[in-house]
Parts: sequence; structure tokens; C-alpha cells
Amino acid sequence: MPGSSNLASTKKASASSTGAPAQRSQSSRKGKRAWRKNVDIEPVEEGLEGLRAEERVTGAFLQNKKDEELFQVDVRGDDEVRKTLPKFSERVLTSTKILSERSAVPAVFSRPTAGSKLEKRKAVSYEDKSRLLRMGKRLRKGPFNAYVDPDQVGEGSAMLELSEAAKKAGEYDVWAEDVPDRPTVKAPQTENPRTHIALPAVPSPHEGTSYNPPLTAHQQLLQAAHEKEEQRLKAGEELEALKAKLDKARTVATAEAMAALNGVPGMKIDEVAEEHADEDDAAEPLPPKKMPSRKTKQQRRKAERLRAEKRALAEKAARKRMLANVDSAKALRKSIGRNLATRERLRAQRQAALQEKLRLGLAGQKIGKHVVPEGAIDVQLGEELSESLRALKPEGNLFRDRFINMQHRALIEPHAPNPPKKNRRKTKEYEKHSYKRFDRDF
Repeated sequence: MPGSSNLASTKKASASSTGAPAQRSQSSRKGKRAWRKNVDIEPVEEGLEGLRAEERVTGAFLQNKKDEELFQVDVRGDDEVRKTLPKFSERVLTSTKILSERSAVPAVFSRPTAGSKLEKRKAVSYEDKSRLLRMGKRLRKGPFNAYVDPDQVGEGSAMLELSEAAKKAGEYDVWAEDVPDRPTVKAPQTENPRTHIALPAVPSPHEGTSYNPPLTAHQQLLQAAHEKEEQRLKAGEELEALKAKLDKARTVATAEAMAALNGVPGMKIDEVAEEHADEDDAAEPLPPKKMPSRKTKQQRRKAERLRAEKRALAEKAARKRMLANVDSAKALRKSIGRNLATRERLRAQRQAALQEKLRLGLAGQKIGKHVVPEGAIDVQLGEELSESLRALKPEGNLFRDRFINMQHRALIEPHAPNPPKKNRRKTKEYEKHSYKRFDRDF
């Protein structure tokens, strides 16, 4: 009967043992959709349910746990186990059994509770919230739900908060001798060069700078100024030579680039090819390269014997040198001690020379990226000297001398001269059209 066939086709199968919903039985699985819907996944569901049961009991999958967590060697025993075990009872309610089975997986909850493991959010204090609102220039409500003006003094700027010094004001006496909890400042390992500098703030001038100097002092000062000027001119000449060399190299590179651009790549010239052909004909042919012949067994044995003899001689010489060194160990120790003493003495001499140089200031030394200037030598020629104080002309610059002296005494850092920049923009002149019509008024 047709009705009975329809009933058989729409009959539901029994529910799965794992609790999966039952599917309608269908004899044929025509098409991928019907096959996927009605395929038997009972083994897969049983396996997943077993993993869920392990997670409920132990809190995690057993295959992911280590052996130390699963097994334990009990060598002592526990007397309290018997007291904690539940008493056997045949008549236990089903509800009691269900409630006694507690899962190791934590329950799902929507909001954090006191027993949850979620970290509680740290509540923002009123002061921090007000400070953040002031920094963001956001309107905030005051008493009676009125907006506080952010431009009000002490309300609109986050920089007007009390500093740590103001908060701790009055805790101790500033003028007391014993300050409680005074922080100890650790001095750096490198010494400050200012401690070794013995240069006075206003050094005494050289004798040759007098209006009526002695002859020897004036000649010494002139010689020093002459040498300094020679060094400056020599440095200028070296710089000019370097600039000329760079300009020449730049010119050659530009010429080569222009020649490469003018020529056509891949172009062949017959004349040049003929000249090269003549040169190749005139050249003598190279002798054929002789290939090395294969060595015989006798030759290989002879070469191996020679290599073994060389190794034996080298080992013998090394052993002889080692025995000689062992015999001369005492003399070697003494020579090493003498070398160390000499090295230590030289190091002490270098330190003493450096301190002596540092005692006279930092003139001429490189500090950071700049060199401390030595300062100009103010000297007059013989015909420029005035024999009387009345006819003396002022020389030098006191401000420059004090400034350079402060650099020599490591009071200020040296830096490159930074003169004021000139305005490189030229003034543009425009001629208006009305200016061109100057003859129309007449």
C-alpha cells in the first residue's frame, strides 16, 4: 500500500546513546546533502562524549596531562582516608547521586562573582577620573548636575595638581642638620676633569703682551703666534687641496657619464675591430696547458711517506721547544714580571702626564663632537709697540677671553660657532600695470 510505504519512510530512528537528536531513517542517500545529513556518526559522538566525561571528572583531557599528575607512588598511606569515605548505603536517592557528581569544569557565568577566577577591574578613583577629564577637556558635572567650567583656575589644566614636594611639605625641617631618610647619591666611577684643573679664572697675561715688554718675552710670544698662524694656513691649504681633488674627481665622473650617454650601447665599429684583429694575429699563441697525469700507487705511497716524515719532524721540533720552555720557566716568569712592572710604570707616567696636561685646562682637547678652542694670541709687532702707557691701544676682547677660559675650566661645554644667519631671500620687485600708464595723466 502507498500509505504504508510513506509511513515507513518517515519513521524516526531511535535516539542516540549519547543524547544526540534522532534523525529520520532513509534507505537511500542520493546526493551529498542527504549523505551528510543521514550518515552514521555514532562512533564519533561516543568518542567526544568520552573526552567530555574526562574533562568533567579531571578538569582536562587525560592525554594532555603528564605522568606525574596521573600517577603517584604511595609509600606511607593515609589514616584519614577511611573516615572520609562515604558509608555504603543501598538506598540512596537519585537526586542525591546527581548532586554528588560535581564537574571539574567551572560553570558558565555572565558577570564576575566573588568566587570567579576573573581578575577584577581596578576601579578608577574620583581624583584620577577628574584628572583624565581635565586632560581631555571634557565637560564634567558638578553639584546639582551643573557642568563645571573647564577654563576655571585649577579645574581645566592637569598641570595644576599638587606636586610631591608640596604634598610632603611640613613633614621635616629644611634647616635641620639631620635630615631623615636622606637619599644617598652614588658618585660616578669616571672622575670629573674639573677636579684636576688648577687654571685660575683670570690667568695672568704673558710678559710679551706688555706695552714695554722684555725682548726675549716678546720674541717668544711672536714665535708662538707665528707657529699658530702657520698651522692655520697649513690646515687651510690641506682643505683647499682636498676640495680641488674632490672637484676633479667630480668632473671626471661627469665626463665619463656624458661619454656613456653619447655613445650607443651595442654599436660595433669596423676600424676598431680590424685593429683588434691585427693585434690578435700578432700575439703569439699560448702554449697548451699540460694536464697532470694520474699518479701510480708507488708515487702515492712515496708522497704519503714524505708527509709522515714531515709530520714526525714537526712533532719532534714542537716537543723540543716545549722541553726548552719547561726548563726556562723561571726565567720566563721573571721576564714577565719585569714586563708587567715596566708596563705599570709607563702607565703611571702617562697618567701623570695626562693629569699635568689637565691641570693647565682643556685647551685643544676634543670634548664630545667639538674641540675646546685654544684662544687667540694677542701680540703686537715691534713697530706697533708704544713705550708709554698713555699711547697704549687696547687689544683683544675681555668677554671672549672669559668665555674661552670657562671652556678651559670645564664650566661650559664647547660648541661650534653659530653666527646669525643672513636672510637669503631676495626682495622681489613687481611693476604694476597702473605704473606703466604714467603718461596718461598728462
